[in-house]
Amino acid sequence: MSDEGNGKPLIVPLFIPNQGCPHRCIFCHQERITSQSAHFLRPTKIREIVDTAVKSPRFKGAGSREIAFYGGTFTRLPKSRMTAYLDAVKPYIDRGLFQSIRISTRPDALDPERLALLSRFRVSTVELGAQSMNDEVLSLSKRGHTAGDTIEAVRLLKKHDFRVGIQLMPGLPGDSEERFLQTIERVVELQPDMARLYPSVVIRGTEMADLFLEKRYQPLSLEDAVRICEESCIRLETCGIPVIRIGLMSSPTLLEEGQILGGPWHRAFGFLVRSGIYQKKIETFLPEPGRAGKIRLFVAPREIPLVRGYRNRGLRLIEDKTGAEVKGVAPDESVEPGEIRWVPL
Repeated sequence: MSDEGNGKPLIVPLFIPNQGCPHRCIFCHQERITSQSAHFLRPTKIREIVDTAVKSPRFKGAGSREIAFYGGTFTRLPKSRMTAYLDAVKPYIDRGLFQSIRISTRPDALDPERLALLSRFRVSTVELGAQSMNDEVLSLSKRGHTAGDTIEAVRLLKKHDFRVGIQLMPGLPGDSEERFLQTIERVVELQPDMARLYPSVVIRGTEMADLFLEKRYQPLSLEDAVRICEESCIRLETCGIPVIRIGLMSSPTLLEEGQILGGPWHRAFGFLVRSGIYQKKIETFLPEPGRAGKIRLFVAPREIPLVRGYRNRGLRLIEDKTGAEVKGVAPDESVEPGEIRWVPL
């Protein structure tokens, strides 16, 4: 059966933090990031989570539906556990309630036998925790794999017809803006189907927290992280690689006081980046300084939040650039997305 709607995609997340991981990287504390403990996710619990999603108001109108195993290294789990997890969601795929499955793994944790197992259960997307394409950065972060492993993993996944996602972390030890943008250029060459950007945040209980407290590691500032992610998104998406997530999710455990010790954490980090990119797009449509004292802006209806920016910072930026006071923002269906119209008042 299938009653696929035309709305936003629905992804049901199943968290398996640190399962299958050969060690813990210096930045990682998946239990706090996801508010989930690193225990075996029983099939009964998986079915309970998926059944709840099927009964939710969003289910019927979803444009596509996917079940996703996040966290951990899925393809380094014992094969019996991989099979148990995939068996638990197989009935929902067979019945047409969900169209696909996605998993996350390490670039050095793939082999043809395990990929064949994923294909048999109709896993369609594999996301790789690449984090960087600079071997020194990877070594300092104790990732245990190289940029070459990521290149080979993408090749292998494409050969077996999987959709490929790449997860990247600007601001790791040894990283710099120049190095990270070089990482972006190498990822563009690989042409994955999607990317995620997770600026490095210092989480209590990690090895990176120790380095931070000992003043041996300095994370990115919020301003620098936003700027680097803006440029990274522009480069990736100009080359046809959508960035599907920017910034860590806001889990209850991570938001507890004292859990984030430093780094560019912001509840609306992704929106800061997207509104910053939008401001760059509309620059050519704004009046030059001195042309008007007061203006009203007209934009595509869905882009009003982007032009306003976080707490109206976008409007203040426009005022700084134009020297004109913005007296209002109105929706206008005739304005193309990424453009803006203004009238003097």
